Amino acid sequence: MTLETAALTSALAKLAKVPTLLVALDFDGVLAPIVQDPATSRPLPGSAAAVHGLADLPDTTVAMLSGRALHDLRTVSGFATPVRLVGSHGGEFDDGALELTDAQGALKEELDAAVRGVVDGEPGVRLEGKPAGVVVHVRGADEAVAERVLDAVRSGPARLPGVESTEGKAVLEMAVVQVSKGSAIDTLRGRLSADAVLFVGDDVTDETAFARLQPGDVGVKVGEGDTAAEYRVRTPEDVTELLEALLAARRG
Repeated sequence: MTLETAALTSALAKLAKVPTLLVALDFDGVLAPIVQDPATSRPLPGSAAAVHGLADLPDTTVAMLSGRALHDLRTVSGFATPVRLVGSHGGEFDDGALELTDAQGALKEELDAAVRGVVDGEPGVRLEGKPAGVVVHVRGADEAVAERVLDAVRSGPARLPGVESTEGKAVLEMAVVQVSKGSAIDTLRGRLSADAVLFVGDDVTDETAFARLQPGDVGVKVGEGDTAAEYRVRTPEDVTELLEALLAARRG
């Protein structure tokens, strides 16, 4: 049982009553437990059911807001319309992928080559290509290898002019455009004319979204670590309980 504070329970009850609600959720570490192989990640059944239940309610939009590429997020989450999908930290919306200028496209090619020059051959390190950049994953590497690779990428490819870097847990993402989950929250709020937002995240990359929340919104951090979120729960299983409570309250 994680809805252990009267304040969080009260906040969810108030949130459930707003006319137009946006529920924005990170995927890994929030709806799905963190796993060694990202391709095997799946949402907890209870959370998936609650997401579908909320998305079917009137004037309620549920959006997955993930650092994963959009096609990857669609595959592992299993969600489709009416659930909204936003990938690449807000760089890809399900109603239109990010388009690069010629200059940005050339910079992306330069970035890809520079990263591969640093990373190729390093055991346990994985690269993920995205429409606007590249991601270095070191979760599967020994600690010494991970530290060496991340230091080399930070001091090399990540410093290319025009490249924006975002660090998470055992991951460093570089993009040739400036995107953030915070700006994605702003975009979704504006498109939907949402009266309030619930955002649940677990990683340092989610802090930009917590920072954009407004009075009446609810931010929930999953797990440990410094955060701008007002509330905190411990595990993805606790998120299931949170979403079920919100669904019951909004149905009521």
